[in-house]
Parts: sequence; C-alpha cells; structure tokens
Amino acid sequence: MQGLPSGQRRMPNKIINKGFIMPWLPVLFCLGFIFYASSIPGSSIPPLFAFQDIVFHFVIYLILGFLFIRALRNTCLGIGWEKAIVFTIIFGIIYGVNDELHQGFAPYRCVSGLDVFIDSLGVFAGSLAYFFLKKHFNTVKKFYNKEFKVG
Repeated sequence: MQGLPSGQRRMPNKIINKGFIMPWLPVLFCLGFIFYASSIPGSSIPPLFAFQDIVFHFVIYLILGFLFIRALRNTCLGIGWEKAIVFTIIFGIIYGVNDELHQGFAPYRCVSGLDVFIDSLGVFAGSLAYFFLKKHFNTVKKFYNKEFKVG
C-alpha cells in the first residue's frame, strides 16, 4: 500500500464492526446496571440477609470481570492471559472507585473503601473464572477432536 511504512496496514473504512461491538455490549450493560444500582437511595434497599452489600458487590463485579476479560480476549487478539487479567483488574478497580464516588451522591449511601476492595476481589475472581473455564473447555475440545475424529 502506498504511503505507509513497511509492515503497516491501512485501517478498514468501517470503524463499527460487529465482531468488535458484540463482545462489549454485555460489558456496557453490566456497567450501566452497576451505575443504576449505585443511584438507588439507601432507604429504598431492603435488608434481605446479613452482609448483602458485600455479596452484591462481589457477585456483580465477578460478572463484570468475566465479561470484560471475555470481550478483551475476543477483540484484542494479540493480548496474552497475564496482560488481559491485569488490564481487567485495573479497569475493575478504577470503575469500582468511580462507582463508590457516584454512590456517595445517592441519599443514605456512603463511600466505602471496603466496597472497592470487594469489587477488586470480584473482578479478579471473574477474570480467573473465565481463564479456567476457557482452558478447561479448550482441553476438553482438543481431547474430543483427537479421540473422536471422523474420517
């Protein structure tokens, strides 16, 4: 191609690509849900069980970590597992801090460093869950293809 240094390719004219957008939609939905949930006044949240705040933070950030690393690995093809896990954790911590700051503006809600810590643990657990599930299913798939090869 003319005008480009050797080894570089021109970006396609289509910026919006379904292969890039689709993996990130669940991440955006999860981020929106977290933002919405952080806007709910504390007086409107019924107590369901002990430590529900910790459980809710851990579970939703576990889901976010799982979805984020999945999207990252599916759209950034050259990224290794270690970098993907680190990027996911860094993103989770940054979003967790922003979530807590946002939550501080909701009536009867407060900012908590413990919540950010729990968010970080959830994102880490979600990224590891995706890593182990992907590795396990790839191993099963390779075994299946090897043992039951037709032809």
